[in-house]
Amino acid sequence: MTDARTIDNAKLMKQVGEHPFPLLFATISGAHLYGFPSPDSDFDLRGAHLLPLEDVVGLGEVQDTVEKSGIHDGLEIDLVTHDVHKFFSLMLKKNGYVLEQVMSPLVVFTTPAHEELKSIVPDCLTRHHAHHYLGFASTQWKLFQKESPPRVKPLLYVYRVLLTGIHLMRNGEVEANLRRLNEAARLPFITDLIDRKLAGPEKALLPEADLAFHEREYQRLVAELEQAAASTRLPDRAIGHAVLNDLLVRVRLSARAAN
Repeated sequence: MTDARTIDNAKLMKQVGEHPFPLLFATISGAHLYGFPSPDSDFDLRGAHLLPLEDVVGLGEVQDTVEKSGIHDGLEIDLVTHDVHKFFSLMLKKNGYVLEQVMSPLVVFTTPAHEELKSIVPDCLTRHHAHHYLGFASTQWKLFQKESPPRVKPLLYVYRVLLTGIHLMRNGEVEANLRRLNEAARLPFITDLIDRKLAGPEKALLPEADLAFHEREYQRLVAELEQAAASTRLPDRAIGHAVLNDLLVRVRLSARAAN
């Protein structure tokens, strides 16, 4: 774990241990991954689980998604995992969110298969992942505009998403931490926004005078992401289907042999 002050790995591991199926990995997403967790931020646990072979080859319905939320051992936890077939399939679509989960440095539980999965992520990247980040940013921007008074949190999500997309298009690398992204972007107001969120609810509101400025920045970064997508060296299609399929078959059969 990267920050023992805010992350209690033992309590999070307890949630992993209570999962109904074996896990390939479990990492932390959300505000902790993005670099601006408040003291009261919940823990977004994300990962991939492995259903029994008998379940996936039979005719019965399978539990390809496990969700659990609530207060556990004093921590607010939101856990979502997908069966490996569903998770690997999402990796082959223009879904940057699942790739961020695989590559999250905030690892609660890992396996050799997770390490292999991380090595496959570059083969899942395409220029069309820009559409994922543009769409996500648009949704967050609309949420930000609807709030009265406006809050800093959704605005931070807007900037995080756009800078992640720009970085991905330019560097072919998944990076979700806004602080690290801003080392390259050098937007002087980002640090202030993060500090406002971390200071608590009373500081997390945005002055009305700032709205026009942030709308201009939003439009500018949208255009920058669109331009980065137009000039990226990333391919049109993911090339990781065969290696993901091979890994899927191996983890399924290995789990069967272990039982």
